[in-house]
Amino acid sequence: MDGAEVLKRTLIEDEAAILDAWYASLREGTSLQSGRIREAELQTQAKAVYGQLRDALANGGVDADGEQYTLLREALADISRSRAIQGFTPTDTANFVFSLKAPVFAAIGKAHGTDAATLAAGTWAASKVLDRLGLHTMEVFLASREEVIGRQGQEIAELSTPVVRLWDGILALPLIGTLDSARTGVVMENLLQAIVDEEAEIAIIDITGVPTVDTLVAQHLLKTVAAARLMGADCFVSGIRPQIAQTMVHLGVELNVVSKATLADAFALALRQTGRKVVRQQASAEGRR
Repeated sequence: MDGAEVLKRTLIEDEAAILDAWYASLREGTSLQSGRIREAELQTQAKAVYGQLRDALANGGVDADGEQYTLLREALADISRSRAIQGFTPTDTANFVFSLKAPVFAAIGKAHGTDAATLAAGTWAASKVLDRLGLHTMEVFLASREEVIGRQGQEIAELSTPVVRLWDGILALPLIGTLDSARTGVVMENLLQAIVDEEAEIAIIDITGVPTVDTLVAQHLLKTVAAARLMGADCFVSGIRPQIAQTMVHLGVELNVVSKATLADAFALALRQTGRKVVRQQASAEGRR
């Protein structure tokens, strides 16, 4: 018998023993210990995957990339995506498939231990199929993790660029962390939308929380300022610390925009520019009594 036939017969004839051994291996893993999945759900997934593997072998041989394995690959992809979202480790996800190898090898050895050629053919077929399915599982898992990380990064970027309304027509955009091209796009989009919504005349970009300002960060700031001006709002930059000012002078960086040392100074300038003034109200003598 060729390897595919040996593997197919083994999966059919020793299904109960292989499944029991696979369940035991999965229970010993860290998936159940982490509490992210229940044992009943894990067994249901394993039984479904086993049945699809058996059917695919019966119709498609050991080519795990073939059309007959489509349903099995989709099932493993769904499992991988859900585990990526649930926070499973790559090892936990890979072991779901790779832990099936030992029970299958043991069943093949038990049935064909005296026939070296048949044993080798069956073992090779099992390794070829399960290794490819395991790699497919990991590829989907890693891609899903990248999507999760990218989505979380985008959400964090949006949350870290709030536009604050300081006064009628005056907005403030406090920035914290490093500015890069992707984050600059989010900053610009949030600021421009706020300018439209609030009909703002002045926008203050506060960079107190930006650790360093180099030529690249300065370019990003200038792009944001230019976009705000196109929307009809003047832009001030505040929060340039002495160390950053020295670095910018050393690098020859010119912002070409009104700048103030603190957000309070920039806010006072914005009030004056819009014809407003904040004064301290003195209590009358009678009020003090």
